[in-house]
Amino acid sequence: MTEAGESTAVDADVDGLSYEAARDALVAVVDELERGGATLEQSLALWERGEALATRCETWLTGARARLDAARAES
Repeated sequence: MTEAGESTAVDADVDGLSYEAARDALVAVVDELERGGATLEQSLALWERGEALATRCETWLTGARARLDAARAES
């Protein structure tokens, strides 16, 4: 298992990504996991990065939804 500091480093790496960059990186992680062949430790690291990327994408989408709702409310 990874230590808490490593998870934070993954999150910090992902925090500055645009939606498109996070989405593309997530697709790459999924592709790599689906290909197989990685060690258990590598697979766990990929999984953790994928989780962080998915959270980043969700944050962007939630923000976009809120902006759309606000714009509709103003109309």
